[in-house]
Amino acid sequence: MHSEYVEQREGHYYVATTRVSLDSVVYAFNRGESPERILENFPLIEMLSRIYGAIAFYLDHKAEIDQYLEISSRELEAQRVPLEIDNPALWQRIQRAKARIAENSA
Repeated sequence: MHSEYVEQREGHYYVATTRVSLDSVVYAFNRGESPERILENFPLIEMLSRIYGAIAFYLDHKAEIDQYLEISSRELEAQRVPLEIDNPALWQRIQRAKARIAENSA
């Protein structure tokens, strides 16, 4: 899939001629953000018409893009290293803080 407003590079979708992922625009749109607000958050897109074009592309290919986002999310989650492994000292501090909070609320 390719359009004037969205391009696929290395298996991922981007707003054409930018480094901004289509994912970012779609997630903002699905949160209810207006195209104008999305442009404020991603000024590299530069033109409001690109936002509208990316949203139109998403709506025209909703099933495929939603599936792509789900797969990407699962892949990212599978690569995540749990905090207790990545930073055991921080993990222990958090656990101690949670225990103190629980004791104070009892």
